[in-house]
Amino acid sequence: MAHKYVYLFSEGNGTMRELLGGKGANLAEMTVLGMPVPQGFTISTEACTQYYEDGRQINDEIQAQIYEYLSKMETICEKKFGHPSNPLLVSVRSGARASMPGMMDTILNLGLNDTVVEGLAAFTENPRFAYDSYRRFIQMFSDVVMELPKSVIHDTELTADDLKDLVAQFKAFYHKQKGEPFPNEPRTQLLEAIKAVFRSWDNPRANVYRRMNEIPYSWGTAVNVQAMVFGNAGNTSGTG
Repeated sequence: MAHKYVYLFSEGNGTMRELLGGKGANLAEMTVLGMPVPQGFTISTEACTQYYEDGRQINDEIQAQIYEYLSKMETICEKKFGHPSNPLLVSVRSGARASMPGMMDTILNLGLNDTVVEGLAAFTENPRFAYDSYRRFIQMFSDVVMELPKSVIHDTELTADDLKDLVAQFKAFYHKQKGEPFPNEPRTQLLEAIKAVFRSWDNPRANVYRRMNEIPYSWGTAVNVQAMVFGNAGNTSGTG
């Protein structure tokens, strides 16, 4: 029987902190209690340890489980990853056993590409929101996953057309810096984001924080893949 590395939120509980990390265990416990938690799955701390043992690669067994649980998540959320008219967008967040605020990396709005963003604009009847979300995703993916320089922008006055133009500029910058196009396939985006969160367990600020707080390096971090909710979809929208 294959080792289990991935858990739906509904499969865990608050006692599983060592395996699911603090955030994953809490999301699981809230799900079990029937709270309205945006659903998803947790990739365990054991998968992080295995990633490092495999030379910083996600092996085929773990990849297969990630995609299996992505499919289960699509069923729960009644949305499809990469689907133009009913897209599932996700956040990818770290979740170590011990709280490490701000030390590791997060990617939001993952699952957007040139086709999906048009569908999101039509679905929400809000093109500005859709392209703002896409711009934020490209910016965050470039920074966190591909370690490109950050760009600073004040976006409150930008129109949908401005943001559309900005998306094209960000993608051109990515292509120039990386020598390859921005990844259009959502599954590729997801796998690269998960690797980036695992890598962030070993980044300089996380290592310093762990030494200061006596958190063992061997613990690793879990990764939480969760359905997105949006704070920028309009005046009645919020996250917290």
